[in-house]
Amino acid sequence: MTIPESESGTDSLRLSMDDWRHEWFPFDDCTYLNTAAEGVMPRAAAEAVARVVEAKKYPHRWPITAQAYFEVPTRLRQSLASLVGGHADEITLTTGASAGPIALAYNWPWNTGDEVLTGAAEFPLQYTAWGPLTRREGVTLRVVKAAGAYPTADDYIAALSPRTRLVSVSLVRFNDGSMLDARPLADACHAQGALLCLDVSQCCGAVPIDVASLGADFLTCAGYKWLLSSYGTGFFWIKRDHIERMRPGPFYWMATEGADDFNALRLDDPQPVAAARRWDTPEWAGSFNPNLAAMAAAVAFVERVGPGLVYEHGSRLVDRLFAGLPPAIEVVSPRGAAARGPFGCFRARSLDATQAIHQALDAARVSVSLREGNVRVSPHLFNTDQDIDRVLDVVAGHIG
Repeated sequence: MTIPESESGTDSLRLSMDDWRHEWFPFDDCTYLNTAAEGVMPRAAAEAVARVVEAKKYPHRWPITAQAYFEVPTRLRQSLASLVGGHADEITLTTGASAGPIALAYNWPWNTGDEVLTGAAEFPLQYTAWGPLTRREGVTLRVVKAAGAYPTADDYIAALSPRTRLVSVSLVRFNDGSMLDARPLADACHAQGALLCLDVSQCCGAVPIDVASLGADFLTCAGYKWLLSSYGTGFFWIKRDHIERMRPGPFYWMATEGADDFNALRLDDPQPVAAARRWDTPEWAGSFNPNLAAMAAAVAFVERVGPGLVYEHGSRLVDRLFAGLPPAIEVVSPRGAAARGPFGCFRARSLDATQAIHQALDAARVSVSLREGNVRVSPHLFNTDQDIDRVLDVVAGHIG
């Protein structure tokens, strides 16, 4: 996957960081390098939540009109569509990354003998979404192992068979930060009538994404990581061509034709709109939902920043990390930024030693993650060279 270069040079990028840091509340008691686990909510999102809470405290002051009810979800769909290069009617609003694949698994017209491919050591949603199809639909889930250090498009292309209907994998893997070159895989899938579903939870908002360039058919994403929203938020993008291919099934009543007129709801034989919002999480898409308000403000902020700036700044910090690690530490993410998502991972020579380093970082109030035996460092715009140097000092001090 090719990452577009930022329009700003490195010098101007560094100069602009102080301004962006003011968009978050200060947390001087911790060096926070853990966005891949939980993004830090910007001021704008926290303020949006406060306004919704105030409206719930005094509902008579903010009556829920149809216009007010739909304003935030409508705006959010437009922002998400713009962020990934899709259309607003292709966006489903969910409570996390799992909801989209579950809707797809339940509603897609499977045939006995179809197969779904995913990767070894993928995030668990890949197994919980597709595994039960074996018993329910007679669909086989096949797990593909990488030939090298990281899964590649060639690994999945080589595993395609005439029975493959779907390949479902992460664009950026949670455990090592490797980024898939999705386009060749998408082309190979489409050449034989298969589809591609990408989990973009570990890059959307921090890496420029365009669904046309990726060639994807579906994207799923959690909102609480790089989209800087709260828990209980996310989205599912489904290419417009596939919406009507889904099997008829239960749908959210707010996706009924005419549901925007509260005074004249269609009660006889309600039909869903020809849009992805029929799979919205029920009772979710209302402007007076604190989570929705948080996500709308957070995504608008991400749009204003631009994922390219987040990626460029984070890549520079991860490069600094990798360059400064002692020889006894192994870098387990791709060295080249173009093959890596917005974070980097490393480990010691044993699991016990890696866990000890993570514990030392935690004791020093440096917040990072331990994932699958790797220490994961995930910076954002509020992080500095000094934050990375803090990690390096703790690691060097621990291993002596």
